Amino acid sequence: MTGWFRDGLCRTNSADVGRHTVCCVMDERFLSYTKAQGNDLSTPRPEFQFPGLKPGDHWCVCASRWLEAHDDGMAPPVLLEACEQSTLAVIPLAVLQSHAWRGG
Repeated sequence: MTGWFRDGLCRTNSADVGRHTVCCVMDERFLSYTKAQGNDLSTPRPEFQFPGLKPGDHWCVCASRWLEAHDDGMAPPVLLEACEQSTLAVIPLAVLQSHAWRGG
């Protein structure tokens, strides 16, 4: 279950320093990139009830981490309608729109 509250929604509160508000569609490129950055999202971690992600899965990513991946040319597609509006304090709307998931 994704999201700061592990309720499947990309919403946040003041305790979420990372601002897990960007709803992404995982792809192999991003999963490899984030693993190389020290945040392995693809390996299952049963002790944390984390099944590991695979391409096509949806996951709430920290806004600053998504922007970092964008700056490195590795940002995954975004489900715009599922991102919390507070994301716009970190990432300009036009940047998010340029990565909007189109399906398929």
